[in-house]
Amino acid sequence: MMARRAASLLVLTVLLLSAVSALGAQGKVLTVCADPNNLPFSNLARQGFENKIVEMLAREMRIPVQYVWWAQRRGYARNTLGRERCDIWPGVASGIDNVRTTRPYYRSSYVFVTRARAGLDGLSLDDERLRSLMVGIQMIGNEAMNTPPAHALARRGITVNVRGYMLYGDYARPNPPAAIVDAVAHGDIDVGLVWGPLAGYFSLRSPVPLSLQPVQPTSDGPQWPMQYAIAMGVRRDEPQLLAKLNALLAREQPVIDALLEAYQVPQVAMR
Repeated sequence: MMARRAASLLVLTVLLLSAVSALGAQGKVLTVCADPNNLPFSNLARQGFENKIVEMLAREMRIPVQYVWWAQRRGYARNTLGRERCDIWPGVASGIDNVRTTRPYYRSSYVFVTRARAGLDGLSLDDERLRSLMVGIQMIGNEAMNTPPAHALARRGITVNVRGYMLYGDYARPNPPAAIVDAVAHGDIDVGLVWGPLAGYFSLRSPVPLSLQPVQPTSDGPQWPMQYAIAMGVRRDEPQLLAKLNALLAREQPVIDALLEAYQVPQVAMR
């Protein structure tokens, strides 16, 4: 009896060690830094499309996902990847300076959001109609004009009729970034200049039909592009993880494209 128990314990120990070894070879777990209240990208319930993409990649890597939830405010990169709290940060602009980035897996644009019945087709940053309409812009931090469309409007002298909406908003409420799209739907503003994935997702849930048009021109000089390729940030000391993610993102691009379409993410062709 004792011999059989010892043999069973030995087999169990070998199996456990094998499992641990396999996990160690894979990196054990994929630790992801994400915002807990930032649909359509991520939330605590893992309902965002970045949650879905990350979990698909982890399944392919055969490792579990764990999250470090961190509100995406100023200093986010420094407090997450910078302090090695996580392995990846999904949804960053490709090629940003403070982290290594994967191959981009989509490219989107700022869009004009208007009420469909308003008939505001063909808008551009140089459209004279923007001088007489109530225009909403997204803001970051305490600066009134710090997103590319905001800078572009200010350079054209369009400021008096502009209303700012904090990108992060009131964190006590669900989906704070939706405020600018809600303002268009409710008639508080005539036009919102909104990052495409936000606009697409929340416009689909609007009580009134909304129209989305890519912001033209596509850049306001070299400093303020209206389109961005989006990738994942990876710590600089993780070249093997970067290579693995790049291979998976390339292989699973059709699956990612279908997911982005389901979330109504406006996409433009990769360059």
